[in-house]
Amino acid sequence: MGLAETFKALSDPQRRDILTMLREGRLNAGEISEKLGVTPAALSYHLKLLKSAELVLEYKEKNFIYYELNTTLFDEVVMWMKQFGGNKDE
Repeated sequence: MGLAETFKALSDPQRRDILTMLREGRLNAGEISEKLGVTPAALSYHLKLLKSAELVLEYKEKNFIYYELNTTLFDEVVMWMKQFGGNKDE
């Protein structure tokens, strides 16, 4: 995973909406598609990019595939961005 891939995935408003939904907990593809109002094909594209950027994790349970946030990656991105915040003690 590179930062460029992460920021590319974050650049799309619908992908950011998916991440916001997943903050509340895991969802399956049908639930995400219904909430976003997109076709399964469009959702599949967005989820593929989010997975390749390692922003979401996917796992199967019975007949469903669930998605949840990869909080480890978000922690890494936040730590990387904090280096540009400056030193408040100066």
